[in-house]
Amino acid sequence: MSPFVLLAFVVGYFLLLLSIAWYTGKNSDNESFFIGNKNSNWMLVAFGMIGTSLSGVTFVSVPGAVGKESFAYFQIVIGYFIGYITIAFVLLPLYYKLNLTSIYNYLGNRLGIKSYKTGSAFFILSRTLGATARLYLVVKIMQDLILTDFGVPFWATTLIILIMILVYTYEGGVKTIVFTDTLQTSFMLIGLVVCIIYILHSMHLSFGEAINALGTHHGPKGAYSKIFFTDPADKLFFVKQILAGAFITITMTGLDQEMMQKTISVKTLKNSQKNMVALSLIMVVVIFIFLLLGGLLYLYAEKVGVTTTGDDLFPEIALNHMPSIVSVIFVIGLISALFPSADGAITALTSSFCIDILGMKRRQDWAEEKKKKLRQRIHLTVAFIFLLFVMVFHWVNDPSMINVILKMAAYTYGPLLGLFSFGILTKRSVQDKLVPLVCIASPLLCLALEFITPLFITGFKWGPELLVVNGLLTFIGLLTISKKSIAPNIK
Repeated sequence: MSPFVLLAFVVGYFLLLLSIAWYTGKNSDNESFFIGNKNSNWMLVAFGMIGTSLSGVTFVSVPGAVGKESFAYFQIVIGYFIGYITIAFVLLPLYYKLNLTSIYNYLGNRLGIKSYKTGSAFFILSRTLGATARLYLVVKIMQDLILTDFGVPFWATTLIILIMILVYTYEGGVKTIVFTDTLQTSFMLIGLVVCIIYILHSMHLSFGEAINALGTHHGPKGAYSKIFFTDPADKLFFVKQILAGAFITITMTGLDQEMMQKTISVKTLKNSQKNMVALSLIMVVVIFIFLLLGGLLYLYAEKVGVTTTGDDLFPEIALNHMPSIVSVIFVIGLISALFPSADGAITALTSSFCIDILGMKRRQDWAEEKKKKLRQRIHLTVAFIFLLFVMVFHWVNDPSMINVILKMAAYTYGPLLGLFSFGILTKRSVQDKLVPLVCIASPLLCLALEFITPLFITGFKWGPELLVVNGLLTFIGLLTISKKSIAPNIK
């Protein structure tokens, strides 16, 4: 398909986002930007969070991974469901009870100001790495699809996309993102369903026949539809995967300011819990459909003689082996997966830096106008940092970004897991000034563990469950610098 036609659809899509941003950004203030004035509709938040949770990596990388790992990713999805339920009935009541704008204020109240700053810093690091990795993958595809033909370099493509995101999030923040994420999730899921329907139709398969076909076609790990793996040494071992999935969700959603910023923008705890439970159910169904698509893509690739695998498989088939209208729907679905993974991250990082690092909410001596201008400058700075990190991923160019993201999450979210677990599960207080050292030491110990373990257990590979180990090491470290007393409230 002509890159001019694809570019026209991208521009039209962006104009639609701008119109939503203009409508929702009218009369917005800092409270609108940070938590949507706590007036968001829970159904919109739940549906929109699907797009944020999945991102372009899921859109491309999960189907591509089926050829190598079958449906093993669904083991992690089972863990996701457990994690979402835990968030709904353990973490959300805590956040609403304390009436938080930033969830890391809990660490300040419970453990101390250094713990609070440390939790915020690890969130900023984690979300920056994760969001830019997701953004890189989709920018790369957009570059290959459209802008290379116009002679636009990769850095300029990234800059253009970030400017587009800034334009529609600059004023409204969360208030705008709740609506744009809903739109973008809708387009992403439409793209997913249309591609599945086309493949089934072109291969003359019913849904039941497709499932049977996936059971008879094999990859390196067995049948494409194989879900559970029982070798304890394998990184795909079901116990490790389910456990990792639960804790990944608890940390990357429940302890993540971007995700919770939208969730606590819902007015009441009850509706916020409805949002989280609905999200858990929808995620199980949607990711299973992504895995089904992945299996079908490999069947279709075998039929038409395509040898591409991994992250490049879906774009290759959608753009070069499907009708033009399906290609357009794929591109719209892809950019719909791109924007939620970046717009919310930039907004949340801006919010976290303003509230947690600068203490903007506590600065009564600052006028609202001064706070707004400072927040806007930080918003621009965060976007610039995104540009730099996307370029770093471009230079590294790893073939499977979903594994990169899960690995980074294991190292950077582990200290957050340990901090919140210690605060919730114990009544002990810590030597606050030593908390940053504990939180830095834990990921370093995990790095050493990852290199040492295979020397003693042949063939053993750490997977996402390293996140749990990281959190446990942080928890133990906090115990060693704690004493038996209730921590003071630190405002």
